[in-house]
Amino acid sequence: MEQELSAQELAQEARTIVLRKLNYGARTRSELAGNLVAAQIPDSVAAKVLDHYVAVGLIDDAVLAESWVTTRQRTKGSTRWVLRRELRAKGVSDLDAEAALALVTDDDEFQRAKLLIATKLRATEHLAQAVRTRRLMGLLIRRGYQPKLASSVISEALGDCD
Repeated sequence: MEQELSAQELAQEARTIVLRKLNYGARTRSELAGNLVAAQIPDSVAAKVLDHYVAVGLIDDAVLAESWVTTRQRTKGSTRWVLRRELRAKGVSDLDAEAALALVTDDDEFQRAKLLIATKLRATEHLAQAVRTRRLMGLLIRRGYQPKLASSVISEALGDCD
């Protein structure tokens, strides 16, 4: 009886941890499993609790991936390559990640790169052309844009300035 009670207490502790984390924002099953491991919840108890929250829809990696992709692409201008890496780090399955990444098109990335460059053009107008180009290129490369796309966007933007 005492062993069973202990399992119930562990399950309650696991539920409390999961709900507390979800209260702050959506989390992947993998992230929550890591939190439960850190709290020394046995794997069998953790799996049951996580399975329950997946079944009732509180944990949904596919929905989280879609939300993550659309938000990060819109607010930070992250490319699919960067987003794929971030989703992998969050423990999202490749299948869910690819479905979410399909929401971002080549044109979306191109338009977002143009917007990023447009916001930096004025701040770099006092610089020599080579320095300006290098800084703008660095901005896009750090965000994960391919050099060919970055070069195209920068050439177009600087051509419009002349």
